[in-house]
Amino acid sequence: MAACGGCTRELRCADGGLSYKPRHPNAAAPVAMAFVRGLNESGFTEGRNVTIEYRYAEGHYDRLPALAADLAARKMDVIFANGGSAPALAAKAATTSIPIIFETGGDPVKDGLVASLNRPGGNLTGVSWTASALNAKRLDLLHQLLPKASVIGLVVNPDYPEASLQMRDLKDTGGVLGLQIRAANAHTENEVDAAIASLAQQGVEGLLLANDPFLSSRRAQIIALAARYALPASYSLREDVVSGGLVSYGTSLPEQFHQAGLYVGRILKGERPADLPVMQPTKFDLVINLKTAKALCITVPSTLLATADEVIE
Repeated sequence: MAACGGCTRELRCADGGLSYKPRHPNAAAPVAMAFVRGLNESGFTEGRNVTIEYRYAEGHYDRLPALAADLAARKMDVIFANGGSAPALAAKAATTSIPIIFETGGDPVKDGLVASLNRPGGNLTGVSWTASALNAKRLDLLHQLLPKASVIGLVVNPDYPEASLQMRDLKDTGGVLGLQIRAANAHTENEVDAAIASLAQQGVEGLLLANDPFLSSRRAQIIALAARYALPASYSLREDVVSGGLVSYGTSLPEQFHQAGLYVGRILKGERPADLPVMQPTKFDLVINLKTAKALCITVPSTLLATADEVIE
C-alpha cells in the first residue's frame, strides 16, 4: 500500500500468506523479485523514487482487516493486495478511494472484487491466475496417473473465501470421474500434519491440495508429509514439483507478480484501476517429477509425458 511523500512514492503491500517474510521480502523469493522487476520496468526503483513497506498476515486471514484499515488511514498512493482474494477484500472494505491492485487465484467477479473483468469499475483491478478453476483439471491429472484409485484426499483451508466453492466443484468432478473425495480442513501448521495423517489413515490413494495461499506457504511441510505417507499429490504451482511434488498444472506465479508490478507502476503514473482490465494468464504448464513418480512406483502414461511442458528427472 502506498503514500505519496514529495516526489517519492511509498508502496506498502498487504499479503495474505505467501512464503516471503514481513516488512521486506526474501531477496531470493521469485514472486517478490518479479513484482519489483515490474515496478522497475515502469520506471520505479526502490530507494530512488519509490519506498516499499511490507505487511504480512502469516496466513491468518483475521489479521487482514486491521492491516488494511491501518494502511488506508495512512493515505497510501496504491495498495498491492496479494495472496488470494481475502487481502483484496479487506483492502476494498477499508477504502473506496485508494487504488488497489490485487493478485488472486480466485474469480474476482464471483468474489466481489470487480464488476467485470474487462470493466472493473471502482478502485480495484489486478491479476487473476484462475488457480481455483484449475482444481478440476488437477484432479483429472491425478486420475490419469492413478487410474485404479477410487478415493482421493483433499486438504482445504476453511478460512479461504473460495473453500466451499472449491470443495463443491471437486466433488462434482470426482463424481464424473468415479472418484470419492474425502476432505480434511487445515488452517494452521499443526492442522496440516493432522489433516494429511487423518487422510492417510482413511486410506486415500492420492492427495489434492486446494488452492490457498496458506497451504502454498507450507510447501515443504506438505511435500514431506506426502512422501512420508506415500501419497501421490497434485499441486497448482511448478515450484511444488521442483521441490519434490509429483505433478502440477497451472500458470507461472512469478509472471503474475510481474504483471501486478507493471500495473502498480501504471497506477503510480496516474492511470485509474477502473480503466485497466483484470489480467488473466494465457499459458498453463503441466509439470511432472519422474523421480517422485518412481519413488511412488507410478508409471506415468506416455500421453502425459508427451503433453508435459516440463519433466523433472
